[in-house]
Amino acid sequence: MSTETIAERQTAKKPVSRKDMTMFQWTIKEMKRNYIAYIMCFPFFFIFTLFTVGPVVLSLFYSFTIFNLIESPQIVFFDNYIRLFVDDDVFLTAVSNTFVFAVITGPVSYFLSLFVAWFINELPPKIRAVVTLIFYAPSISGGIYMIWQVFFDSDSYGYANYVLLRLGIITEPIAWFKNADYVMPLCIVVALWTSLGVSFLSFIGGLQTVSKDQFEAGAVDGIRNRWQELWFITLPNMKPQLLFGAIMSITQSFGFGAIVTALAGFPSVNYAAHTIMHHLEDYGGQRFEVSYASAIAFILFCIMIGANLLVKKVLSKVGQ
Repeated sequence: MSTETIAERQTAKKPVSRKDMTMFQWTIKEMKRNYIAYIMCFPFFFIFTLFTVGPVVLSLFYSFTIFNLIESPQIVFFDNYIRLFVDDDVFLTAVSNTFVFAVITGPVSYFLSLFVAWFINELPPKIRAVVTLIFYAPSISGGIYMIWQVFFDSDSYGYANYVLLRLGIITEPIAWFKNADYVMPLCIVVALWTSLGVSFLSFIGGLQTVSKDQFEAGAVDGIRNRWQELWFITLPNMKPQLLFGAIMSITQSFGFGAIVTALAGFPSVNYAAHTIMHHLEDYGGQRFEVSYASAIAFILFCIMIGANLLVKKVLSKVGQ
């Protein structure tokens, strides 16, 4: 094969410069050049578009209509959104409760997962596996709610009431999950108890990938203690896991609802722990007001996107 032919083939494999053609032409050329990669990615993109992008687009469309699954949708433009923020007091209560829960449980569960994972990573491998299972088990155990229900049972047989009665702190049993003053705090405690889930495992995996050579090099460059190692070496190497953990924590905190339903019923007393997810379930799953539920879902979607962008910006400062 001649030198000229090899040079021509090498030139043909080089990416086409954007300066030589329009953006559309450049995109088509690149897609043709990497068509095998696009074929391999097509199943994921198809499923993602069908089950994620599609529902978001449909919810946005239905939020501007009146639709009850039986009659044809009728365009009403912003009427659903005006009704949400002007006429629906329960929705405003749900937004307030959701933000209270998210602000408390989101950051606390995130940093709790990170520092517990950091602690466990220092243990010997065999002990580490056992301790990881112990901390991870509450997040996958469906019976964890039964334990808290027994502990805070409303009669004198509940452990909390029994202890308080014996100590003389109270004179009659407290209906913990039927009292508006206790529902939200107790649900927050249970949520934190079960918060060491997927984010926790991703942090442990990320800690395992940090090379020990970097710690030795850091010691030579002036790293003096473990906190400096964490900030300047460990966390910068874990940015993908940190971002994934943040997304999961945000999703979990704003998707708060199952815990309240399991512990306090639906709806909770005086809407004390009523969240956006409960409001969405009420109108979408029970009243079948699909258009109104779509407006609620799209607002929740925008809130979560905004929170994710904010967290991504904050994590970009790690290690700087």
